[in-house]
Amino acid sequence: MEHYIYTSDGVKIYVQDINPMGSKTILFIHGWPGNHKLFEYQFNKFPTMNYRCIGIDCRGFGKSDKPFFGYDYNRLADDIKCVIDTLELNDVILLGHSTGGAIAVRYMSRHNGYKISKLILAAAAVPSLVKRSYFPYGLPKEAVYDIINTTYNDRPKMLKNIGNMIFDNYVTQELNDWILELGLEASSWGTIAIANTWLGEEQLFDDLKKINIPTLILHSVKDKVCLFPLALAQKEAIKNSKLVKFENGGHFLFYGAQDKFNDEIVKFIEK
Repeated sequence: MEHYIYTSDGVKIYVQDINPMGSKTILFIHGWPGNHKLFEYQFNKFPTMNYRCIGIDCRGFGKSDKPFFGYDYNRLADDIKCVIDTLELNDVILLGHSTGGAIAVRYMSRHNGYKISKLILAAAAVPSLVKRSYFPYGLPKEAVYDIINTTYNDRPKMLKNIGNMIFDNYVTQELNDWILELGLEASSWGTIAIANTWLGEEQLFDDLKKINIPTLILHSVKDKVCLFPLALAQKEAIKNSKLVKFENGGHFLFYGAQDKFNDEIVKFIEK
């Protein structure tokens, strides 16, 4: 089923609701600059196991509205709450990948884990995607400035450069082309605004400490976008958390290590 859900500031959010009668609900938040379609190979599997899978296109991305403003983590987290309230969801397993992981963490803090029973952070951009004086494990800020500048001047080139970072193993050219197309479905201004959010956002360090539900952290040691020390910081900050280290898979674990990724999620949900 497809839905358009209005947020509190009047933005339409696209939602794909697969197997609405499933016994357990997984709510997927995609990373930058993709959309819900990135989880295709989870949507093909989990509903056959009687899970309900809900994929959201964050504002500015995919089929959702593309306003010029509203790309800070507070607003993005509030959008998630609008979806949960409108669909009357309960006991949700919240899964966030990359920037989607940061949105999920902000949601847990800002809304006190409202309606969420378990949390999954996959290659999450938390607590900071970029290096800071007190956190030297992220990407250089110059790399983000380069992403922003290239987006202004040659967005397909920027997306291709990012595409070269997300896998640590061979994938077909067709798959690379498809991921590039998903990135081009986003608005350029939303793409830039999220990158600016990475630079300015520092509250996630405190947000992590407020999470008190079972949390699964999935992260590859070969992730070139969200480096592995981010996962260690997540594990240290979240009391009731489990870290599963992937030797392979790169940043896109759900493709690069698809079977292990799916299996770890099922084990966590059924525990």
